Amino acid sequence: MKDIELAIIGGSGLYNMPDLHVEEMVRPGTPFGSPSDAITVGTLHGRRIAFLPRHGRGHVLTPSEVPYRANIFALKELGVRYIISVSACGSLREDYAPGHIVIPDQLFDLTRCRERSFFGKGLVAHVSVAEPFSPELSAALADAVRAAGGAVHQGGTFLTIEGPRFSTRAESNTYRQWGMSLIGMTTSPEAFLAAEAEIAYAVMAHVTDYDVWHETEAPVSVEMVVRILQKNTATAQAAIAELARTMDSWAGDFAAHHAMQNALITSPERINAATRSQLAPLVDRYLG
Repeated sequence: MKDIELAIIGGSGLYNMPDLHVEEMVRPGTPFGSPSDAITVGTLHGRRIAFLPRHGRGHVLTPSEVPYRANIFALKELGVRYIISVSACGSLREDYAPGHIVIPDQLFDLTRCRERSFFGKGLVAHVSVAEPFSPELSAALADAVRAAGGAVHQGGTFLTIEGPRFSTRAESNTYRQWGMSLIGMTTSPEAFLAAEAEIAYAVMAHVTDYDVWHETEAPVSVEMVVRILQKNTATAQAAIAELARTMDSWAGDFAAHHAMQNALITSPERINAATRSQLAPLVDRYLG
């Protein structure tokens, strides 16, 4: 099971791919509960890949209900080193149009009600997230989307709001004044937990709407989001297949794989034994 290097977190329809050979469904237990749903494990172009439906099959979890810690911890225990997050988002820029795909390079967290870290209870860590998305994986993802025929943009700041409601017009215009590029509800704390788990993480953000700021476009609706996502599913699947096919050319030892090297601050002799055991997959390499 440890040879599953690449994982996709997104809608449950992503793994309905003609070249994917589904091997099994697994639901690893974690110290943080169960993941959103069973994880589909399969082989694509000779690579074993895991697919995790973020909101559960049938979309039964709100953005705030997603068990982010359990999801990332489960993927870590499967041996995953690279995560592609496939997310719907609203655009806060004219040039990032509905139907386009954006690979953001920065993240702004405006959520309020979510567990943001694996650490605590006698083991303290301060991970650096100056680069919240893996530059190396993001570059490979952009190339894959381009090869799949998608209209792709590289760069931009992804704002995560709590949800589940959409923004007011006043909020949307304020976010634009702040210089935000995209708005969504799930990238935080997912990206930060991936950093603590030393998994390279990149986002394939599918622009479904102009949020509510655009005066000549209709305000965002569920129907609008679903329609664009369904239209872009084939592009997302083709990009994922391209990533798997070309993995030898882009995979490597990235900075994200050493993110915790200087992050642990608790004196080893003072670390809570139960917490250390619980977090062994994250800290054993540094604590011996």
